[in-house]
Amino acid sequence: MPPAIGTTSPLALGLTRDGFLHVPEGYSPDTPAPLFVALHGAGGSATNWASYPGRADARGMVLLAPDSRAFTWDLIIGGFGPDVEFLDLALAHTFERCRIDPARIALGGFSDGASYALSLGVSNGDLFSHLVAYSPGFIQASDPIVGKPPVFVSHGSQDSILPVSTTRNVIVPTLRDNGHEVTYAEFDGGHEVPAAISEAALDWFLGVG
Repeated sequence: MPPAIGTTSPLALGLTRDGFLHVPEGYSPDTPAPLFVALHGAGGSATNWASYPGRADARGMVLLAPDSRAFTWDLIIGGFGPDVEFLDLALAHTFERCRIDPARIALGGFSDGASYALSLGVSNGDLFSHLVAYSPGFIQASDPIVGKPPVFVSHGSQDSILPVSTTRNVIVPTLRDNGHEVTYAEFDGGHEVPAAISEAALDWFLGVG
């Protein structure tokens, strides 16, 4: 099924929890497009990424935002399982509809979604070329580790939900010790993703600037 260019469409893969696929203005199947996969925080949904379709349009980037099966991602609840299966379905749905550049597929997330993106992403570096973590709480990779995708990590210095010290002193050094190139952006703010951080992360992903 050809994509509807410049539209945001439900995945129609789930029941009460689903997600969306946004195909940017200017998309052409003649040119492989970058893909950003966005994972929401605990208690959230794909709608938390409402500002990202506009950013995707500005960059010619396909945006996939799935919902977790429960209130948050399964690794925190009991290990990788239903959410990985749903993400696989959502990616297949995307690849059937859009021509994606395999060298530019980012897995990103906020809060619990950031922890999930890091934990899943470092074990799937053959698929995800870049990882983006906005205010993560932990990283818990499963063997085997595949590839060493570069990582963009941000965190607010005044975060009262997930302390910046964990990111600064544990997560970022662990990633670097494991051979990942890490871009770390610490900002004056709380548990959030400021617009400037979103712009910086996406420009980093796409090699702008």
